Amino acid sequence: MNRPRLRPLGVGPLRAFEAVARRLSFRGAAEELHLTQPAISRQIRALEDELGAALFLRGTRHVELTGAGAALLRSVAPLLDRLDATVRQIRTSRGRQQIGVTTFASFASLWLLPRLQDFQRQHPSVDIRLSATDVLADPEDPELDLALRYCHADEAPPGSTLLFGEVLTPVTSPTLRSLSTPADLAAHTLLEEDDHRPSAEYLSWRHWLALKAPPRLEPRGWLYLNYTYQQIQAALASQGVALARVALVSESLARGELVEPFGAAGRVRSPFAYWLVRWQGRRERPELAAFEAWLLEQAAETRRAVDLQAAEMAAPLR
Repeated sequence: MNRPRLRPLGVGPLRAFEAVARRLSFRGAAEELHLTQPAISRQIRALEDELGAALFLRGTRHVELTGAGAALLRSVAPLLDRLDATVRQIRTSRGRQQIGVTTFASFASLWLLPRLQDFQRQHPSVDIRLSATDVLADPEDPELDLALRYCHADEAPPGSTLLFGEVLTPVTSPTLRSLSTPADLAAHTLLEEDDHRPSAEYLSWRHWLALKAPPRLEPRGWLYLNYTYQQIQAALASQGVALARVALVSESLARGELVEPFGAAGRVRSPFAYWLVRWQGRRERPELAAFEAWLLEQAAETRRAVDLQAAEMAAPLR
């Protein structure tokens, strides 16, 4: 049985509605959309008449969504986002080549961005759109081509390619002295990632201390941070000792900006790893193939650097 088709709602009134709902201000929506406030009011009134329901409670100094307005916003906001993304993609496709990549913030800051200039130097006609977020992106987003993600091997999506595994090690600034054995950590502040995901068990100092330190060792203090890159920044500033992801700091170690006080013997592995994830059904393009090949080359260099550092520093903990 075919459902009767609803009368189409214009994009203009829906965009006006979304702007007012997001800002809770008719004036703010008018300024954002470059319209007059009466024009915004007329579009909202026409939309309410069409739906047969009030979308806003209008007070003298404030605007609130009604239940119907909140329900409509949940549907309209993602639709407008997708529409805008598609329009941008169509416009871009008529000009320069573009690759959309999503990854989490710490990986972007510590691994991808420091290397990206190399790809852009090799491919000056290709633009990179980087979305750095800890929230998994929508595979249907037309602006995204691939993801760089961190997960357990059992959770890697089909078609994923391993970049490198996870190795953790204590790191400090070279200016931070008096660290030769794990027992010396009792005199230092430990920089801990405040994370409650499954991987946190392996990323935590408690896990490392249980494996490598004397029983019941307690540090001088703890500094809890939200993100991995914040831990590394704090370690570079000599604020404490970070438990670092070796692959993400291999270049800082090679340059001597960070040091491993316990050498390779202080390293521990986790079952988590970093993956290149390809969206299913995406359109294959030469620039995308070139970017993937470059990513895999960079990942191979990272694996070699991590293995070389381990071999050079191999020594037993005392």
